[in-house]
Amino acid sequence: MVAISTSAGGLSALRAILTALPASLAASVLVVQHLMPDRESHLVEILRWHTRLDVQQARSAQRLAEGTVYVAPPDAHLMVGIDRRLVLSHLPPVHHCRPSGDRLFESLPATFGPGAVAIVLTGFGRDGASGAQCVRRSGGTVIVQDPQTAQFGDMPRAALSAGAVDHILSLADIAPMVVELVSSGGPA
Repeated sequence: MVAISTSAGGLSALRAILTALPASLAASVLVVQHLMPDRESHLVEILRWHTRLDVQQARSAQRLAEGTVYVAPPDAHLMVGIDRRLVLSHLPPVHHCRPSGDRLFESLPATFGPGAVAIVLTGFGRDGASGAQCVRRSGGTVIVQDPQTAQFGDMPRAALSAGAVDHILSLADIAPMVVELVSSGGPA
């Protein structure tokens, strides 16, 4: 399971990573991009142009499939239930964010434990930092985009400050690390 949280500057970061992932990726990819709650999102359509993976807007109760990217819809938290089905929720925002990377990451340990990979990319604020701690405590792997190379370094810096990081990587190095982690079946 690969989960990605991003905000400002996230579209170009997501394109860079998803473009480099193989169609045969033996994992699901969940994406939380902070979006305006009252606007229609075209993120799914845009990402489809940049990856060989199947890209879908996440739906509640949807079963996860390998080689598929599930994008959180605007104004709904995306999480994974212990039955490996997607859960959409309208719980309150976390750090003013719905969807929230923290909520997504916090939902992973019970089901995926050390098989979870959490990625914190460019963005304002601190979303993803506390959820990344949960993933790391359960034996999963946390990757952050190098704040020096991020368009907006707040989110990666917050994860670093929380002490919840295994790898600090440039965008170009994130997809190869994901492929390595998925292929090996565990933390690196």
